[in-house]
Amino acid sequence: QVQLVESGGGLVQPGGSQRLSCAASGVIFRINFMGWYRQAPGKQRELVARVTGGTTDYADSVKGRFTITRGNAENTVYLQMTSLKPEDEAVYFCNADITSWSGRKEYWGQGTQVTVSS
Repeated sequence: QVQLVESGGGLVQPGGSQRLSCAASGVIFRINFMGWYRQAPGKQRELVARVTGGTTDYADSVKGRFTITRGNAENTVYLQMTSLKPEDEAVYFCNADITSWSGRKEYWGQGTQVTVSS
C-alpha cells in the first residue's frame, strides 16, 4: 500500500525558514509528480509547488521564497521555505501521482502544521 509521510512542520518566526520532507513508501512503479499543497483555516486547499520530472511550478505567492526538490531517493520530495510570512501559516500536505500495483492514483499525506508567529 502506498503511503506519503510528511515531516518538518512546526513553529517558525516571521522571516524564518523551514524545510518540509515527504517520503513515499510501498511498492512503487513510477512517481509521475510530487508536490505540496496547503490549507489555511477557512480557505480552500491550494497548490504551493509541484515537481514533474525536471519541471517545477510554484504558486505566485511563494515564488522566490520556496524551493521544491526531489531527493536522491526518488521517492522523496522537499519543500524549503524561506522568508516565511504569517500568511504562509497552514497545514501543508504532500501530494503525489503514483503508479503502483493499484494503477495510477493520487495520494495525500496526513498533513503537517506550519505556524508562523513571533
